[in-house]
Amino acid sequence: MKKIFTLTDTDAFTSARTGILSLPHGDVITPSFMPVGTNGTVKGMYHKSVSDIGYRLILANTYHLYLRPGTQVLKAFDGLHRFSNWDYNILTDSGGFQVFSLSQLRKIKEEGVIFQSHIDGSRHQLTPEKVVDIQNIIGSDIMMCLDVCTAPDIPYKEAKKAWETTRNWARRSYDHWVEHGERGNLFGIVQGNFYKDLRKESALALSEIDFPGLAIGGLSVGETSEQFAEYLAYTTQFLPVQRPRYVMGIGTPDYILEAVGNGIDLFDCVLATRSGRNGSVFTDDGMIQLKKAAHEFDDSPIVEGCTCTACRGYSRGYLRHVFKAKEMIAGMLATEHNLTYLYNFMERIRESIREDRFAQFKKSYLERYYG
Repeated sequence: MKKIFTLTDTDAFTSARTGILSLPHGDVITPSFMPVGTNGTVKGMYHKSVSDIGYRLILANTYHLYLRPGTQVLKAFDGLHRFSNWDYNILTDSGGFQVFSLSQLRKIKEEGVIFQSHIDGSRHQLTPEKVVDIQNIIGSDIMMCLDVCTAPDIPYKEAKKAWETTRNWARRSYDHWVEHGERGNLFGIVQGNFYKDLRKESALALSEIDFPGLAIGGLSVGETSEQFAEYLAYTTQFLPVQRPRYVMGIGTPDYILEAVGNGIDLFDCVLATRSGRNGSVFTDDGMIQLKKAAHEFDDSPIVEGCTCTACRGYSRGYLRHVFKAKEMIAGMLATEHNLTYLYNFMERIRESIREDRFAQFKKSYLERYYG
């Protein structure tokens, strides 16, 4: 097995842990939040600004990059790192979720998935092998297997069939990855919908394949927060401790803390950037909406002591003004604040784990944030 994860600390009272993820473009300290750069750009941010905050791993999307600019362009530029001027690590998802959620046409067969582009209606086929090849062209430091995404509360028979297809595709992905030199680091994706026997079977089966890391899929897809917590905890217990664990699509403090408490190392979400563009920003006292009239004469920063450009140079009153005037700088400043806040939030979480007080940190933080 290709070892990329070193466990450094474990909390004495929970499953929370810190570690070092050793990747081709530098180490990543975990647990770590990843900004989302779907099309090879984190919306509203220069890549240098993202790295200046401290981020060393961002997410890009295989489905979107495959459709535009396309593999020929990416190959001509020797991959996404050079093309987008990003010097650090890139994780790419498989595109399976986008095929599931965006495609007007989707047919799942044993060979792969046939889908219709949301851009121009053209038809395409993705196979497990092709998805690995596309991510190799992108130059992904972490890549995902093609999997079958399912909606919550589907019938058991349908969920079982989807998981069995995912299992077959995972083996084919791994074999193809090995045959082509193990470039980057391929993660398997646990599925099984909201059926515990399928979740357990999926986690154990994928753990037997020598993936460098494992992702937990099929969560944060519309289920309740109670369901999320229950199935996350249940699934994680069957994953090997020595490999990194990634949960897709979570970015609110409560979900992040729930994941960390269950030993999750990586997560991503568009919330930080999307909410920033819409004027909502993170503070320890919850999200605040900068467009509200209450901020019109407010001379204070979003968060006192925050190192982002918005908090160092501008008032809430000014930020409200540029949002109301629909100035581009408004979303840029709020996005940088949100990514800075989450980066510092993760540092605080890691410190609490090292000091065996994660449970206390989680309780006091959530009481204030949702208070």
